[in-house]
Amino acid sequence: MVKIRLKRMGKKKAPFYRIVVADSRSPRDGKCIEEIGTYDPTKDPSEFHVNEELAKKWLANGAQTTEMVGKIFKAAGIEK
Repeated sequence: MVKIRLKRMGKKKAPFYRIVVADSRSPRDGKCIEEIGTYDPTKDPSEFHVNEELAKKWLANGAQTTEMVGKIFKAAGIEK
């Protein structure tokens, strides 16, 4: 199963995430199929950038989103 989820980057106590498309069996920070955006929770308000075309393509192909990515997509106006 393919999932759209967050991949943690950045240093200790300063997280930065990439929104990636990955196989659900691969580790959180492991190999991914494609990178479709970024999410920075350290800024106030938290900042995100999403490539809408790629996100919609993967959702149409049956990729599932995690809870947090679902919230980011809702804020960005990307519908399932």
